[in-house]
Parts: sequence; structure tokens; C-alpha cells
Amino acid sequence: MRQLRYTLLLVATLLLFGNVEARQIFNLNNGWRFFFTSENSSDEARYVRIPHTWSHDAVFSLQSHQSAGNYRRSLYIPAEWKEKRIYIRFAGVQSVANLFVNGQHTGEHRGGWTAFTFDITDKVVFGGDNTVLVMVSNAFNNDVLPTSTEENLYGGIYRDVELIVTDQIAVSPAYYGTDGIIVSQKSVTADAAEGSVEVAVSSNTEQMQSITLDILSPDGYVAVTKSIKTKINTPTVTIPYTVPNPELWSPALPRLYTMRVSVGRDTVAVRTGFRNIAMDKYNRLTINGKPCRIKGVNLHHDHSVEANALSNERIRTDVETIRDMGANAIRSATAPHAQLLYNICDEAGVLVWVDTPFTQSPFLSDIAFIDSPRFRENGLQQLREIILQNANHPSVAMWGIFSLLRGGSKQLLGYITELNREAKRLDASRPTVACSNQDGDINFITDLIVWQQSVGWERGSVSDLKVWQEALTRNWSHLHSAIAYGEGGTIGEYNEDLVKRTSSQHRIPESWQRRFHEGYVKHIEDGVFWGVWLNSMFDFGSVRYRAAVRNSGLVAFDHTQRKDAFYLYRTLWNTQSPTLHIVGRNRRVRSNPRQALSLYSSYGQPTMLLNGDTLRLHQMSKAHFVTDTLTLPRISRVVAITPQQRDSVEITIGNYVEKEPLVR
Repeated sequence: MRQLRYTLLLVATLLLFGNVEARQIFNLNNGWRFFFTSENSSDEARYVRIPHTWSHDAVFSLQSHQSAGNYRRSLYIPAEWKEKRIYIRFAGVQSVANLFVNGQHTGEHRGGWTAFTFDITDKVVFGGDNTVLVMVSNAFNNDVLPTSTEENLYGGIYRDVELIVTDQIAVSPAYYGTDGIIVSQKSVTADAAEGSVEVAVSSNTEQMQSITLDILSPDGYVAVTKSIKTKINTPTVTIPYTVPNPELWSPALPRLYTMRVSVGRDTVAVRTGFRNIAMDKYNRLTINGKPCRIKGVNLHHDHSVEANALSNERIRTDVETIRDMGANAIRSATAPHAQLLYNICDEAGVLVWVDTPFTQSPFLSDIAFIDSPRFRENGLQQLREIILQNANHPSVAMWGIFSLLRGGSKQLLGYITELNREAKRLDASRPTVACSNQDGDINFITDLIVWQQSVGWERGSVSDLKVWQEALTRNWSHLHSAIAYGEGGTIGEYNEDLVKRTSSQHRIPESWQRRFHEGYVKHIEDGVFWGVWLNSMFDFGSVRYRAAVRNSGLVAFDHTQRKDAFYLYRTLWNTQSPTLHIVGRNRRVRSNPRQALSLYSSYGQPTMLLNGDTLRLHQMSKAHFVTDTLTLPRISRVVAITPQQRDSVEITIGNYVEKEPLVR
């Protein structure tokens, strides 16, 4: 009955609107039944709603269960659509998807992070019910990137599904999973923005077609109109444009234009922004000629409750948390996020680095590069989809080519060069970037390089950063360098005596993470790097670690509990909303009465009280203050005060009973 209800609802909608518009889009998230391939039958199939991942099911306790599953639903196609084109679009399926319509194989997509669209017109029955089956696998494939990653590949149809209905002559939604409109920028100045628009057109005739481009200003008026007539005999049609005196997009003033394309009766609109991204001679990233120091965070793709099937509300809340900390840039770690994230960043002026899933985990047994034709082609295919699907977003500032690859063979370097060359061919307006923890020629291929050398963790001490930066400036100043770093920290785990992390520690204390970041912000010198990237914003799921969570985030896996290190960066980075934070508030019960209390303040030196008595503070670095070592009574009320804000915490000294960590 539930399936029938979904079908009847869709039928009513389709019949009501079937002949009104040239293009119609219907959400197909409801009405699916799911069963594992290993079940051999759909008799016990469960009703699910997209977004969905089978690793989210309680039976697997949010583990990354590598398997294959089937999604099936009924789809009524009205007879009135017989002269239409019918498409089905998937915003994300992890990792390999095969689509069958009425038992006929319609297409395969290999790659779990990008959208794809299939034309199902010749497979459907008009005026009747149709069966749609999607076979999904997240099992390891040696020719589907990534072949090495820390992140869980949860599996499932984890982003939206849509039915798209168009005229026979229309802007095609089947071009690399895009909307059919790709905006390229050639030259952007205050006087003019010049470039071209690539339009993918579907047509059932060889007759000349008229294509009109309207460019709408941020205020909604038509700034430019251009029309051409052409035969549709190539995958895309190019329309050059010039916008005089454009309102430029920038992080401070994110002005957005609308590019509206009309073909026949069909009209499609996308948003974009005009801006110039470059590096100056001082190793500074510039937007429209103005320096923009990057304060960025790595953002992964899951959540403790939703796994990778993230809701729109979760995406919005995550961006709010990132902005509240004061970060101005997001790295889509490993691979791209949903389009909603980039839409939000376009509107908010947050810069984005989008990775290609050519990455390597720290586990030495992993192989990230497999020199086979199918591996090579899959990497190029995913790169093309990533760039073309996200090229219209002005917030996207750079394309990631690889991350933390080990080795420097001729074959590997040649493939990285091929990927970099393809990225520049598709989009010359943005720099390419890579994250590296290796020496050698691998660092000289992309436009920008981000060093993740783990000084003070895997080798040396945090104070060695000064020596490393001096060597980098002396020997490699011609490279456009930034830095990435991070360290684990588990809420509920504390060890103030821990001086250095060891590889045998699987639950790193939050106090060590805080000390690690305090050391880095103290020793990183301004002017050496064009940006800082923190690993990472939130803890993320990884069955490769004992607790099934990689706890390197500044916020726990629930995306709610903020660690001390979060407030350190909020104090330094958020210039709009001041911070006053007593460190160690998650540790309310302590066993040792000998304590040195610590706090962060963006107001300057605050007043700190212990049970009403004023304490002497020492400034350790910018915004970081510490008391002398004190002998605390059994119950201590600690208060920090500035003219604008107040923070307090109660600490109990007693027999410390270790609690289970709040994050697993």
C-alpha cells in the first residue's frame, strides 16, 4: 500500500503538469525499496528514503560495510510525454552504480562523489508503470578512485535523485552530470569580464537552432543578451560573452550573476560570479588583486548519525560552525561535496579547494596508484566531472590533483602531470593544488603545494617548525607553499603529563591535541605560507582506526561538541565575535590537585578568579594565558572576566574514574 501511495501521488503530479512546461523536474527520493544483493530476493526489501546508505542501518552500527545493494521503485510515465525526453539524475551514488529500466541496462557510473544523468527515453513505457533498479556497490575496485583512503566509503544512493523531463530540443542535463551550462572565465578586471559559455544541447533535428544567453546582474536586471544560430553537431556550443563594468565576486562582497540560456522552449539558469584568482610575488593568494590569507579547514563527508547521507540542514549547520570559528576557506577533502555546500559558499564568500579522489592513507600496505588503463581513465573521468560540475561556482578557488601520495616513479609522476594538464585544459582560470608529505619532483607539478610534513608528531618536536620554515624559505622560495597540519584528540581523554604523542596511542588525549595546535600557531611565521589548512574540522568515520573514528577534528563526530583547539582558532580567527574560553572544561573531575589553569581570550588579558581570589596570568602567546601551578581545593569555581564577556567552570578534585569517551 505504501508503494501504491507513492506511485499514485507521482502519477497525479505528472498528469497535472504534464503538458504545461518545456522542462519539469520531479524529486524521486521517496518510494524506494532496498535489499542486499546477497539476499537473492527482493521479498524482504525495506522501504527507504533517499538519501540512504546501508552502512547507516542499525545492524551495521554505522560501520562502513562493503557490499552490494539494490534499490528498486516503480515509476509511472504519462502517455502525454511520448514526444519528450526523459532523464534520471543521481547526485551521488557510492561507488559504482548500474541502472536498469524495465530490465534493460541503461548505463554505469564509476565513482562515488559526482553526479551523473542517464537518458532513459528509449527504455520507458509511456502511459504505464516502469521499474527502475539501481545496483550499487561500494566494494573495493582497483580501477575506481580512491583505492586508498582513511574515509569510510559507506555505500548507497546517498544524495538526491531527480526525474528530468524536457522537449526533444533542450539544454541537455546528460553532459558529465552538469546542468548543461559551463561558464568559463578568460579575463576578469574592473572594466570587463570576458569568457565563454559552453551549452550542451540535445536535438532530434539537423536544422539550425537559436540559442539565447541572458546574463542577469546581481540585482536582477539583464546586463547582456546574446543570440546565435547554429546546427547541433558537437557535444557543446560555445557562446562568448563580455560583461562591462562587472560587480566582482569577492569573499567580502560575494556578488552573483545569473547565466540564463534558452533553446527552443527550454530555459535553464545557473549562477556564477566573476573574479580573478592569482598568486603575487610575495606568495600571497589574491582575489581581484587583493591579498587573501587562507584560514582553511578540511571538511570530510560524514556525521555520527547520518553517515554520508547528509541532510541539507546538516550541511548548512556545518558551514555555520566553520564560519563561527573564523575560517574563510573549506577543503573538500578527498572529493567534492554536494552542490548545496558550494551554493552556500558562493553566497557567504567562503573559498573552496575541491579535491580529486587521488589520495593515499597513512597505512603503508595501501596502494594508491595502479598503472592500468582503466585506473588512468577513471581518474581522468572523475576529474572532468568534478571540474565541469563545479566550474560555475565562484567560491571554488582551486582544483586538488592529489593528496599525500608516496613514491616518485616515472609512471606516477607522468600520470599526475596528465591530470594537471587536463585540469588546466578544462579550466585555466583557477590554480591547481596538491597536498604533499614527500620530497622530490612530485611537488613541482601543480601550481600550488600544501605541505603536510607532520613536524612535531611523526618526527621531531613542534619547535622544529622554525628550522623547517627557514630551510623552505632558503631553498624552495619559488614554490607557492601553504601548510596543513592536525592531530587527534578524544573528548574525555586527558593526560597533562604527555609530552609527545607515540604511534601506539589510539585514543589521543584532547589535552595533547590542544598543546599540538598551540605549538603550531606559535611557531608558524607570517609571510612564509599563503595559507593554513587544519586537519580537520570534524572527526570523521574510519573503520581503519580502533574506535572507528579518526579523531583529528576540532569538533567531535557529532559535529556539536567543540574541543579546546576549536576555541584556540576561534580566538585567533573570528574577528567579528570575540572569544573567552577556559581550557579543559570537558575535564570537570581531576585526580591531581596540582594544576596550571589556561584560557584563551581575544579581548587581551582577562581577570581570572579561583573561588573569588584573583590569579596571576602569564601570556604564553597571542590570546593564550596560563596561571602558575596551583594546588586546587576539592571544589574549585574558576571564573574568567573581561568587560564584555564572562566564562566559568567548576572543577572537582577527587578519585578520578575514567569515563568512556564521548566520541567513539
